[in-house]
Amino acid sequence: MRINLILIFMVLSHALSAQDQLKGIVSESSTGKVLPLPGANVYWLGSSIGAVTLEDGTFQLPYKFSYNKLVISYVGFKTDTLTVNENSYINHILQSSEELDAVEIKTRNIPTRKSYLKAANTFTVTKSELLKAACCNLSESFETNPSIDVNFADAVSGTKQIKMLGLNSPYILIATENIPTIRGASQAYGLSFIPGTWVESIQITKGTGSVVNGFESIAGQINAELVKPSSDDKLFVNLYGASSERLELNTHINTEVSDKWSTGLYLHGNTHQEKHDVNDDGFLDMPLYNQINVLNRWQYTNLEKGFVSFINLRYLNDEKQAGQVEFNPDTDKGTTNFWGSKINTERFEVAAKLGYVNPEIPYQSFGFQTSFSHHNQDSYFGLNLYDIQHNSFYSNLVYNTIISDSRHKVKTGLSFTYDHYDELVNTDTYERTENSIGGFFEYAYDNLDKLTMTAGIRVDQHNRLGFFVTPRFHLRYTPWEKSALRFSVGRGKRSANIFAENQNMFSSSRQINIVNSGGKIYGLDPEIAWNYGVSYLQGFNLFDRKADVTFDFYRTDFQNQVIVDWENPFEVNFYNLEGDSYANSFQFEFNYNAFEGFDIRTAYKYYDIKTDYNSGKLEKPLIPEHRLFANTSYETEITKNGSQWKFDATYNWLSQQRFPSTVLSSAEYQLDDKTPTIATLNLQVTKVFSPKFEVYLGGENVTNVRQSNPVISADNPFGSNFDSNFVYGPIYGSMYYAGLRYRIK
Repeated sequence: MRINLILIFMVLSHALSAQDQLKGIVSESSTGKVLPLPGANVYWLGSSIGAVTLEDGTFQLPYKFSYNKLVISYVGFKTDTLTVNENSYINHILQSSEELDAVEIKTRNIPTRKSYLKAANTFTVTKSELLKAACCNLSESFETNPSIDVNFADAVSGTKQIKMLGLNSPYILIATENIPTIRGASQAYGLSFIPGTWVESIQITKGTGSVVNGFESIAGQINAELVKPSSDDKLFVNLYGASSERLELNTHINTEVSDKWSTGLYLHGNTHQEKHDVNDDGFLDMPLYNQINVLNRWQYTNLEKGFVSFINLRYLNDEKQAGQVEFNPDTDKGTTNFWGSKINTERFEVAAKLGYVNPEIPYQSFGFQTSFSHHNQDSYFGLNLYDIQHNSFYSNLVYNTIISDSRHKVKTGLSFTYDHYDELVNTDTYERTENSIGGFFEYAYDNLDKLTMTAGIRVDQHNRLGFFVTPRFHLRYTPWEKSALRFSVGRGKRSANIFAENQNMFSSSRQINIVNSGGKIYGLDPEIAWNYGVSYLQGFNLFDRKADVTFDFYRTDFQNQVIVDWENPFEVNFYNLEGDSYANSFQFEFNYNAFEGFDIRTAYKYYDIKTDYNSGKLEKPLIPEHRLFANTSYETEITKNGSQWKFDATYNWLSQQRFPSTVLSSAEYQLDDKTPTIATLNLQVTKVFSPKFEVYLGGENVTNVRQSNPVISADNPFGSNFDSNFVYGPIYGSMYYAGLRYRIK
């Protein structure tokens, strides 16, 4: 979440009533008009007494003659300290901070918000950024983001996977409103189960995140914040259609049940039933599918008593068919007539969040999160069978308070997780239960000027991973104006779900081997990794326009990493690391507001990722060493009737990538050591007719780049050389789409 939901309502609490009250109003004038500023922090320096301004900018807090330094702060504005010699009404105007001017453009929606103030390297992708692409589901929400790499997992399933710092999504903690969601059985396809229109914003943290969210995060954290029934449109409709004959419909219906209760019904459906084989290899370029996704969301708000809560009920049914064009599941399943695959997933979730703010004690709050999910997947890939059932329970209790004053904040709490897996892999069954109970403590220091620090530690007792400690540390220092120098270090630990996370291996004729046998998860030991990062953000003016540059470097060192070894073309081998495995990631990013309404974002990334395989130290396959990224966007001024034009273009260039070794294959199936370089271009135009109605047109991969022969041995899919995992670029070619959005506020 942007800030813990509990804290949002903490700022509305009143001060202690048994004392004299200092009253006042805080305003801002960034638009040229003096306007009330709700949510500003107001507190006595050196004490734990404080409040935050209400919707009309007013506040009140206890007054004593000994209190004489009043601090007023708000993110994006300069912090002021006032000398108060008597109990008189305060009328104060905060001035915009020069620090945030470099990345925030006044009077416009900010597509991506970077913070100069947070200790962690976190940035927020807003709704404006998500609308730069069709954004049909969460896996397609990162196409315009240079920090996340997106590619197809294989050549038949049509599933997109993401990477951060050069590491696959299992090393990223992916949460929905800070509840870990994409994990376990949902790891392979879960990103496609969250519709883009449900997402209000996405917070991305590079490096190890907070100990509050668990111990599994290694490369980073991605948190999707969902739209709220109380603030979302009463009615929202998004209709999408593509040249591939993909159709999608999203509908939001929100209503206020009472002065404290609001509810929303979110309906999502997508379908694709047209067979495409552009490269004439006999295999579908994209799967046939149907998905029904329903979310019922309840919101309770009681500001007087300090309560806010959310309850989510969700049901999903997703069906995919892939494989050869002539495959008929009714007659060809389990035979060698034609190679085909079906993946049927049914999922049910219930989640609840409760936040409480003590109205009598500022900055003191409790938060409780809990969720239960039942995930059932029945699937086959040619003659390979894979079924998984996963029941998961999660709970997290968090207490927030301050020490002395609001410069010293602490979070502490307890968490409990339970996961039961039941898997069928061809003729073998794997059943296990994992549970853990843990406690955490996190201290945050902010001197309201140059230094911010967050230090956390958690201890967990896990039935399979044992007792272990997870430390995390983030530091931000401002050496000079418009700058942020950050450092982070942290440890992560996880059990690898080797089958659920690597389902693309079933779309091949490879033999699956688990080499180790002494560990407690499939005979393997848990993965452990340390992540170190340094980042520097500098804002400046270029030709009197705002610009900023970012340099960051992250290194991940693994212990006991579960190696997925593709170097024998007839096998995929799983074993624990013996030796060295690391991932180095360097990124340079430049953002520039060239003129009013026109933004440029460019980035260069370099990866150095190597692992000691049984056959020697090698680069990780299918990871480009170099990547160039560019995004340009232009928005016209909004007219009096609310109309506007928006134009967006995104360019990606990938350097050569190493193929897994094919030297043991027959000569006709051997590949070069490296892939060709590849470049893609996406375009979109949006016409906003009014605040209620808009249409958009776009194209993905408009230069029609296609990987030739993505399926090895496509003419003999039941032979020993068949493999669909050598994917490095687009398979289908150009795809064009159109859609409309209609809303009633």
